[in-house]
Amino acid sequence: MKELTKAEDQIMQVLWKLEKAFVKDIVKQLPEPKPAYNTVSTIVRILEKKGFIGYKAFGKTHEYFPLIAKEKYTRFYLNNMITRYFNGSFQNLVSFFAKDNGMKVQEIDELVRELEKIKTKKPRTPS
Repeated sequence: MKELTKAEDQIMQVLWKLEKAFVKDIVKQLPEPKPAYNTVSTIVRILEKKGFIGYKAFGKTHEYFPLIAKEKYTRFYLNNMITRYFNGSFQNLVSFFAKDNGMKVQEIDELVRELEKIKTKKPRTPS
């Protein structure tokens, strides 16, 4: 899987939200200034070639739908970001946000509680 460009990501966000849409429906959902219909149509065809979306033909028009779940792409994107910018370390990521973005102690505590929940839900492997 490849990372999406900013324009491709914007189109995918709309398709994930709507679940299926014609190009005109996608254009309606985009913020001002709205790109031209042909621009959106071109990006949609690129996404289809990349395997991110599929379509159902209705005569000459197509209704598009995501082939890649938002959660799957989010996982892929975040794993790439952590690898590239934080040496593959989730700890480095959290440390970055804690130091550079003024993460509050309360937020860190909440994150630790969430991680503990995940840790206790994972099945233990025998030693």
